[in-house]
Amino acid sequence: MRMVDVILAKRSGKEHTKQEIDFLLNGVMTGSVPDYQLAAWLMAVCWQGMSLEETAYLTDGMCKSGEVLDLSSVGPLVADKHSTGGVGDKTTLVFVPLMAAAGLPMAKLSGRGLGHTGGTIDKLEAIPGFKTDISIDQFIKQVKDIGMAIAGQTQELAPADGKIYALRDVTGTVESVPLIAASIVSKKAAAGTNLIILDVKCGRGAFMETEEKAQNLARVMVEVGKLIKRPITAVVTNMEQPLGMAVGHTLEVIEAIETLKGKGPGDLHELTLSLGSLALVKAGKAKDEEAARLKLTQLMESGAALEQFRKLIVAQGGNPDVIEKPELMPTAKHEFDLLLPGTGQKWIKHIDGRKVAEACKILGAGRTKKDDPINLAVGVVLAGKVGSVIQGGSSLATVHADSEGEYDAALPLLNEAFSFSDVPVAMEQIVKASVV
Repeated sequence: MRMVDVILAKRSGKEHTKQEIDFLLNGVMTGSVPDYQLAAWLMAVCWQGMSLEETAYLTDGMCKSGEVLDLSSVGPLVADKHSTGGVGDKTTLVFVPLMAAAGLPMAKLSGRGLGHTGGTIDKLEAIPGFKTDISIDQFIKQVKDIGMAIAGQTQELAPADGKIYALRDVTGTVESVPLIAASIVSKKAAAGTNLIILDVKCGRGAFMETEEKAQNLARVMVEVGKLIKRPITAVVTNMEQPLGMAVGHTLEVIEAIETLKGKGPGDLHELTLSLGSLALVKAGKAKDEEAARLKLTQLMESGAALEQFRKLIVAQGGNPDVIEKPELMPTAKHEFDLLLPGTGQKWIKHIDGRKVAEACKILGAGRTKKDDPINLAVGVVLAGKVGSVIQGGSSLATVHADSEGEYDAALPLLNEAFSFSDVPVAMEQIVKASVV
């Protein structure tokens, strides 16, 4: 078999066999397939697509290209949640301790932020001492001991995906549904979990800008999960505007803590309950969604969920005092209020999540390249969401910045992010669809 024949087959729209996919992945791992041939194949996939069976072969092969964790010693069910990325998405910080409090073990491998989206690992590192770089053995032991762990992705898991993604990133082949699906599902499968909840974002603050595209990606991942015998449930959620009020690492940790107390913003609270109730029903820990929601609400109101977050921080070397003293985390030097001009009242018609994220990037909260340093202290806290009424002269958002110059540089984007109406605007629904 020759790689050029594999490329030609896909270029002409033919469906790959398992043997051809295995040949390709073996070449990726051994280096016998050069980058220029792999890039040609990736572009052919972008043009011609892949069937569900092909995508499943690619997913399974990438999963098995490295170590596959065995979490059977933890229990019969171990869960994971993955988001396709968005602005202000701190759901994992709430979801993981909440599920652990409900008796569902969580083994969560997360990434850093890149582009306009924030990463869970970056957010957790705002907590002094918190270690996200832990060994696989420690990761498994911690899930056994306290029912949860959140750690950075390890290179031992799905290494073929890492090699392929690095090339996709520089060849304009990132936005291919089968390639995205195989990348996400292969890593989730390699992590050893057997109850996977996927949060597929759509809107201006997401990589999938339309609900139709997000639903298609969700459907492909669920079907591929079935083919490789990894049960997946996907939820399509709104990422047109930022999730919650806070965008920025320290600010998002604070908001997650408030949500664990049952006092968080409505959309983040609702998303957590929606994802959590799905997980509990799938795990057989609640008879239906209504019972699951009641259980999760009680865990937040009683303080049990917040106590689990405290245990997570302690287990991974962090200072749990941040729960009562958020000022122990990196804090911006200045706060500036972005005011609504005029005197009359306006309703917020739209908030462009991507522009808010780009403004935060100017403040220092984002990175362009994987290893760029970031400022954990800066960010934006919204005063309202779509549908909120704001009085002229009142604050639209508080901008946390380290200098007036950075605030001035971010201001044009923040002003562009908001549009208004003279008449009431309906609140946006956070959950768009479920795919099972």
